[in-house]
Amino acid sequence: MKNFHLPLPEQTYTLLRAEADRAQVPATTLARQAIDAWLRDQARRARHDAISSYAAETAGTALDLDRELESAAVDHLLKSERKSK
Repeated sequence: MKNFHLPLPEQTYTLLRAEADRAQVPATTLARQAIDAWLRDQARRARHDAISSYAAETAGTALDLDRELESAAVDHLLKSERKSK
């Protein structure tokens, strides 16, 4: 575990402290959880952007999904969705 000094604006500090008191957990725990959640979200967005970019670049090329495979995948997903309901 590493320590990190993070100056906060007064309002952010006050809100963090109030939420920590309400949840009865240390403010550092809440801050750590918020930072971890933000980092996971950033990684998810970066992965989504990379996949979207790759799909756009390869659309219509030999690297694109063939129509039969894509159709089979859509059919599978639709059947799976119906079974789970």
